[in-house]
Amino acid sequence: MTQSYETVSENRSFGGTQGVYRHRSQATGTDMTFAIFLPEAAQHGRVPVLWYLSGLTCTHENAMTKAGAQEWCAEAGIAIVFPDTSPRGEGVADDDAYDLGQGAGFYVDATQDPWKPHFQMWHYIVHELPELIGDNFAIDRDAMGITGHSMGGHGALTIAMTHPERYRSVSAFSPIAHPSESDWGRKQLGAYLGEDRAAWTAHDSTLLMRERGYPGEVLIDQGSKDQFLDLLKPESLAHAMMERRQPGQFRMQPGYDHSYFFVQTFMGDHVMWHAERLA
Repeated sequence: MTQSYETVSENRSFGGTQGVYRHRSQATGTDMTFAIFLPEAAQHGRVPVLWYLSGLTCTHENAMTKAGAQEWCAEAGIAIVFPDTSPRGEGVADDDAYDLGQGAGFYVDATQDPWKPHFQMWHYIVHELPELIGDNFAIDRDAMGITGHSMGGHGALTIAMTHPERYRSVSAFSPIAHPSESDWGRKQLGAYLGEDRAAWTAHDSTLLMRERGYPGEVLIDQGSKDQFLDLLKPESLAHAMMERRQPGQFRMQPGYDHSYFFVQTFMGDHVMWHAERLA
C-alpha cells in the first residue's frame, strides 16, 4: 500500500525541484519530515539517488540549505534525500544533552526504554523512507548511494557495510568512526542498545570494516583541524581500512574543521564520486 505524505514546500532549484515533505512514520510512530532534491532529469524518468545523513542536532534542513549539493546533483542528474536525524514531538523521549535523544538518533533501532517506542531510525532510513520515496518520486531504488556527515557519516558507513546490496556507493564526511571507544558513541549506544557491547558492533564502522568491509570503493574526507578529532577517532577507521586493504580513499584535508564550510568544499567531489558509481 502506497504511503501518503503532505507537501510542506517546493522550490525551483538549478532546473529541478527542492521539496520538503511530511508523513506519518510507522517505524517511529511520529510525524517525520524529509527533503528531496529532484534534478530536471527526473521529469523524464527515474534517476539515481544519493542519501545524505546529517549529524548531531540537525534536521532535514541543515544540509539542504548548507551543503551546496543541489547544483552538483543537478549537473550529475541524480536526486539527493535529506532525512531528519530522529523522531521528534510531544511524547518522544529526550535528554537535556544535545548528543542524546531528539536530534541524536544515531541511526540505530533502540531496544531500551524510554527510547525503544520511537527511536527506530535504522528501520526508518533503510526500509520505510526508501519505500515511500520510491513509490512517490522518480528515483531508481536499484541505483542508491549513501553519504553523511559526523553522526551521519557513522550511519552511512554502517548501513552501507551491512546492506551493500542496497547501496552501490558510500562516502562520508568526518564520520564518528569508532563509537564503541568514544564518548560520542558509548553514551548513545549504551542508552539505545543497552550495556551488552556485542550489540554495538553492528553500529561501529571501524569494527565492521575489520569484520566485512565494503565490496566497492569507499571515500572519506576528514579535516585536519576538526575540533572533534578525539571524539571521531578517524585513525581507527583508517587503520582498519589499511589492515583490510579496503579499496578507496581516506583523505585528511589540511586546515579544515568540522563545519559545513568543510562539507561544502568537498561536496562536489562526493556527488560526482557517487554519480560515477550509480550511472
